[in-house]
Amino acid sequence: MGSSWKCRGLIDLFSDKELEPIIDKVLSMRPLDIDDGIAILKSTNLFLLGTLADYVRRQTVGENVTFAFNMHIDYTNICDSKCRFCAYYREPTDNDAYTMSLEEILKKAGEADKMGVQELHIVGALNPDLDFSFFENMIEQIHTFYPQMGIKAFTAVEIAYMAQNEGITVREVLKRLKDAGLTCMPGGGAEIFSKRVRAQLCPGKVSGEQWLEIMEEAHALGIPTNATMLYGHIETPVEIVDHLLRLRNLQRKTRGFQAFIPLSFHPQNTKLESSILEPTGFEDLKIIILSRLMLTGYIDNIKAYWIMLGEKLAQIALLYGANDLDGTVIEERITHATGTVTAEYLPVEQLINLIKGAGRIPVERTATYDVVKLYR
Repeated sequence: MGSSWKCRGLIDLFSDKELEPIIDKVLSMRPLDIDDGIAILKSTNLFLLGTLADYVRRQTVGENVTFAFNMHIDYTNICDSKCRFCAYYREPTDNDAYTMSLEEILKKAGEADKMGVQELHIVGALNPDLDFSFFENMIEQIHTFYPQMGIKAFTAVEIAYMAQNEGITVREVLKRLKDAGLTCMPGGGAEIFSKRVRAQLCPGKVSGEQWLEIMEEAHALGIPTNATMLYGHIETPVEIVDHLLRLRNLQRKTRGFQAFIPLSFHPQNTKLESSILEPTGFEDLKIIILSRLMLTGYIDNIKAYWIMLGEKLAQIALLYGANDLDGTVIEERITHATGTVTAEYLPVEQLINLIKGAGRIPVERTATYDVVKLYR
C-alpha cells in the first residue's frame, strides 16, 4: 500500500483527467483493454505513464534487472521470404550471401563455451537448401558437446518452414528439436499480427494466427518461448494494441512466454528506407510503457533490446517499465545489417555498469531465466 500511495502522489503532480480511468486500473492491478492501450499511445504525458509503468514493474519483478551472457549464431542470410522491412536477407547469387556449415557453427559454439557463454541464440533466414536434418544435427551436436549452454533457437517462422520442406507437422519438428536438446525459442517473426500489415510487408511469412499456433504447440510440449513485436513502420495504434492483446490471450492459456521484446524498426538498407523514419526515443519509451502496462500479470519480463534502442536509451527504459537488457549479444548480424551504429556486443562489465547506473540490481540469467549470479 505504501508504494501505491507514493506512486499516487507522483501521479497527482502530473494529473491527467483523460488517463484517470487507466490510472485507477493500474494501481488496482486490473488488466487494461484495447481502448486503454490506444489512449496510452495517443497520450504525450510520458512522465505520468512512465511512473505507472515503473510502479507496476516494481510490484511485478522488483529491483532486479536481468541479462544473459549470450552469443548469436545467425547461420544464413539466404531467404525465400524477402520481407520488405528486412536488410539482412540475400539472394543466393549475391556476393555477400552466406550459409554456415555445421562445422563452422560448432566452432562458434566452442568459442562461446570457452568464453563462458550461457545462452546460444541461433536464428537464420529461410534457406531452401537446408533440410531438417541440418537443424536437428546442429542442436544435437551442440547439446552433446556443450550441455551446460542453453540453446535458444529458431523462430516460429523457421519452424513452419522446416515442417513445410520436410513434409511433417510443426509438432513433430518441435518434438524432435526438443529431444535433440533445444532449450527454448526466441520470439522473432511475430512482427505485427495484423493481416493488412503482413500482406504489405511480409506476405511470404506465416500469418499472425499461424505464429500464435506454433507458439502454442511449443508451449504444450514444454518449450518456453519469447515474443516480439516490430513497431515503427506502417502499423496503426489499434494494430499495436491488438498484437499485445493476442499475446496476452495466449499467455493466459499456456503461460509459456518468458519475455516480451518490443523491436524498434530500423528502415536503413530496407525497401522502406525512402518512405519511413525510424521511431523517436519518445515513441520507443512509449512502447516499453505500453508493453509493461498491457502485459501486467501475463508476461513479467519486458526487454529493452539495446541493439535496437542503443545503450543509453535502453538504460533509460529501465525507468519506464523494462527489467531485462537481453545480454552481451556477441556477433549479432540481423539488426546490424541495417547499418545500426550500436556496439557489436557489450561486455558483462558494461551491462552491470548500465544497470547499476539506473539504480537497479544486475542479475545474470540463463536462457530460461534461472539466476546465474547476482551482482550487488
